[in-house]
Amino acid sequence: MPSFRAAPVRVRVPATSANLGPGFDSAGLALALHDDVVVTVVDRGLSVDVAGEGADKVARTERNLVVSSLRAAFDRLGGQPRGLEVVCANRIPHARGLGSSSAAIVAAVVAARALVLGGEELLDDDGCLQLANELEGHPDNVAACLRGGATFAWEDDGRAGVVRHDVHPDLAPVAFVPSTRSSTKKVRGLLPATVPYADAVLNASRAALLPHALTRDPSLLHVATEDRLHQGYRAPAMPRTAALVAQLREQGVAAVVSGAGPTVLALTTRAGREALVDVPRRGWTVLPLDVEPAGASVVRLG
Repeated sequence: MPSFRAAPVRVRVPATSANLGPGFDSAGLALALHDDVVVTVVDRGLSVDVAGEGADKVARTERNLVVSSLRAAFDRLGGQPRGLEVVCANRIPHARGLGSSSAAIVAAVVAARALVLGGEELLDDDGCLQLANELEGHPDNVAACLRGGATFAWEDDGRAGVVRHDVHPDLAPVAFVPSTRSSTKKVRGLLPATVPYADAVLNASRAALLPHALTRDPSLLHVATEDRLHQGYRAPAMPRTAALVAQLREQGVAAVVSGAGPTVLALTTRAGREALVDVPRRGWTVLPLDVEPAGASVVRLG
């Protein structure tokens, strides 16, 4: 049984956008929009307080994703504390394709490690990635949430790997967030078992170009974010999203579906972002968001 710190810990985790066009289930980008989670080990019981995004819908029980992920992390670290107090301040929209579930999972894994004496030896950074990937089911969002910047993740024999990059200083993302939600499971069900060979070749070339465009030459982002692997097949489930992506791309903007949608992410430059933000778009909340370079961070309170 591990020993636990008496003082609470606060974890800040960023929103993330996955896929970025051609990098399906692999590419991720951390965004400067954060959830904060404070976790305290107490003598007994479970207390969960949630404010902000999703506060009217998320569970305050063991079914809460932060709580269930804390339990999984404590099991990996050697045992459960007698009681937990969890306070969540949510700013990442839920079920919009901005990585809210990955943020909850990563916050819990990082918090559990910080609450266990010697936790960093028991669960190192790679161990955090492996556990978060197991809980989420794919590594793209959790890798970006943990490491920050632009990440490219993969799985090999059940283990996740990640390469992280600092992005070009002129890169300036804009998220267009609708009021409607989407289900990752539902939109994944729209994907075909096979794709045309020419489409696979196109996606491979664009995915190969994407890291260079993100880090060295943003002028290539429009071509580097072209996708024929998943976005078109998902379009019937989110026609307004597909229409906005098409409209922006016709204007020369590197627009993609953020994760499973329905949020649209535009990858533009600081010079081009102002024009995008100034255009009124009914039914969309427009969020100019910088890239978060640091990923998940933890502060021990008290």
